[in-house]
Amino acid sequence: MELNENARIDTSQVEDRRGSGGGGGGMGIPIPIGGGRGGIVGIVIAVLVALVGGGFGLNAMTGGAEQGDNTALEQRCAAENALEQLDCRNTLYVNSIQAYWRTALPQSLGEQYRPTRTVFFSQAVNTACGQADSGVGPFYCPADSLVYIDLSFYEVLATQLGAEGEFAQPYVLAHEYGHHVQNLLGTNEQVRRQQQRDPGNANDLSVRLELQADCYAGAWAKNATGTADESGQKIFTSITERDIAEAIDTAEAIGDDAISKRADRPVNPEEFTHGSSEQRKQWFNRGYDTGDPASCDTFSGAV
Repeated sequence: MELNENARIDTSQVEDRRGSGGGGGGMGIPIPIGGGRGGIVGIVIAVLVALVGGGFGLNAMTGGAEQGDNTALEQRCAAENALEQLDCRNTLYVNSIQAYWRTALPQSLGEQYRPTRTVFFSQAVNTACGQADSGVGPFYCPADSLVYIDLSFYEVLATQLGAEGEFAQPYVLAHEYGHHVQNLLGTNEQVRRQQQRDPGNANDLSVRLELQADCYAGAWAKNATGTADESGQKIFTSITERDIAEAIDTAEAIGDDAISKRADRPVNPEEFTHGSSEQRKQWFNRGYDTGDPASCDTFSGAV
């Protein structure tokens, strides 16, 4: 994977809250890494979390009043060595993902894309879905349409989950923006209503939602080298088969069964909320092989 050093890093697409104290104390969203209740790299929907045992519902939503300060980030990402900085590289990944969806969403799925921001936080953060700590992993909150990530998650991903490749990082972000696309299409709301009507099927619906986000991430990966900044400069100059293999390795590493095994817990498919390693690999590959998000219908038939 090679990023274009001449591409402009648009820091307006992220919000840096790492200096805001992390939103204070409190219990946070009760989804520790590997805990089996929503897990890592996913979507936090208040009603969904309550249905699968997370313990809070719509009344727990807060205003998410924190504001970030991008001043230091802007300075770093305007410097000559910007691509050596983790936060600047991740900002450029966000730029690529959103550039892709601006074109792909109306072309493939008939909906105009509305950009959103990724919030960089440290330790804990207030969101419109409640307060979250870093144990949640990266997530998307439909109530405020924001992606949230503590960048230290990538160290956890490499050291604890065995996904060491650098392309794991844009894959994770592309998955979260897949949830934003679902929000724009109304898929999240449809799933929430179905879960309310049929709580016994809540986990299966959650798995289908997550696998579709994996598929959307694969579609972005297939087209990432065609994305450009506002001036037309390519963002990626190359993405190799090795990079795609790293994304697939990451998808497998965060499968529900893989996480259960690492935690020495029984593997129970009925408790899955994100999908097995094989399912996550399969649906990422579906998106990558077709390059078309319209191929990512995980809600029809078996997954």
